[in-house]
Amino acid sequence: MTGSAALFTDRYELTMVDAALLDGTAHRESLFEAFARRLPDGRRYGIVAGTGRLLDLIGRFRFEDAELEWLGEHEVVRPATLDWLADYRFTGDIWGYREGEAYFPGSPLLTIQATFAEAVMLETVVLSTLNYDSSVASAAARMVSVALGRPIAEMGSRRTSERSAIAAARAAYIAGFDATSNLEAGRTFGIPTMGTAAHAFTLLHDTEEQAFRAQVDAFGPKTTLLVDTYDIARGVELAVKVAGTGLGAVRIDSGDLPTVVAAVREQLDTLGAVDTRITVTSDLDEFTIAGLSGAPVDAYGVGTAVVTGSGFPAAGMVFKLVARRDGAGEWVSVAKSSTQKASVGGRKNAARRLDATHTAREELVFVGDGPDGQAEFEAGSRLRPLMVQLMSGGEADPAHLGQAGTEAARAHRAEVMQELPIEAFRLGRGEPVIPTSYR
Repeated sequence: MTGSAALFTDRYELTMVDAALLDGTAHRESLFEAFARRLPDGRRYGIVAGTGRLLDLIGRFRFEDAELEWLGEHEVVRPATLDWLADYRFTGDIWGYREGEAYFPGSPLLTIQATFAEAVMLETVVLSTLNYDSSVASAAARMVSVALGRPIAEMGSRRTSERSAIAAARAAYIAGFDATSNLEAGRTFGIPTMGTAAHAFTLLHDTEEQAFRAQVDAFGPKTTLLVDTYDIARGVELAVKVAGTGLGAVRIDSGDLPTVVAAVREQLDTLGAVDTRITVTSDLDEFTIAGLSGAPVDAYGVGTAVVTGSGFPAAGMVFKLVARRDGAGEWVSVAKSSTQKASVGGRKNAARRLDATHTAREELVFVGDGPDGQAEFEAGSRLRPLMVQLMSGGEADPAHLGQAGTEAARAHRAEVMQELPIEAFRLGRGEPVIPTSYR
């Protein structure tokens, strides 16, 4: 992506900086933390996603002439603050959980250490990115776990905004989806793309058979034919007639899926199309996918549910100041104490305690030296460190960016899933699968 990201933010970020510059506190070294107080209701774990996109956005967080002119015209901040914004570049350090990592309530997912003014400017872009992408990835991971190894594609672009569609495709891919229908996501992040025809293509033609012949002529018999525009049984019969028994797949987008799929499988086998796959795409979520686990489904396509976080379009993450330097240069812990919105102050590090079977048993958050301290992790303690440096001196670690970063996050998510207790994959309502403890 290109262009300035500086106005992808809330007004009060700039007005806080305006006031802090005026009273001299803007340059106090500070530590902000992004975390979730709780998981979405009933969820047992979350998946971190959006980190690579966020690092790119921070790199593009620049106030160019157009942004400065608009801010000045609307008198958002004082002229002196406009001068400061003109030179704004994030020069601090960022630590956090790797993209694709599992997280739990209280996990210090991202810490930003910089001056107050430099860091607070990033609050909105941090939360808008991590909240949405992590929500999608967390829902997608649940869908992948109940798909039982069957391919699953993201196809929800028409159910969200054009930019969110790209982010959702990337987050779902990190969570284990195999492909996306979104071409920009394919171009930008290297995600495999898929798609053949909608009902409109069948309705365009005088007969269903003509539509099938046109598609097979264009793409060959290994294509996927949509067979439920009219009568499904008749559609399957025509699909095999046109493409032959080597037809690649049929897609079903309606009906009582367990019953319909079983009937279609029997019909395909009777017609000799024993290797023709069945793809279903009818308003699926993790619960309907789980309900099809015993049906002869070969692949799934998910739209609305995945791009809306399956009922939780935001992950509930917050961004809080947890420490700052005092006049003597010492770190001072600070925290909210508001009812039901309290936070834990202090610089933090985190690790996951694993048992002898390499199964996660506890999330440990160490309050003290911060993410650059590793003294807590003693040899043989079975603690897996969770925090890595994402930016140093304002420069992002390129390992987390672009297509390579996306693939690395996808691979890490797959590894992390092997650590979680089996209870993590139950769809019924429950508490986080491991507890979070502060040390």
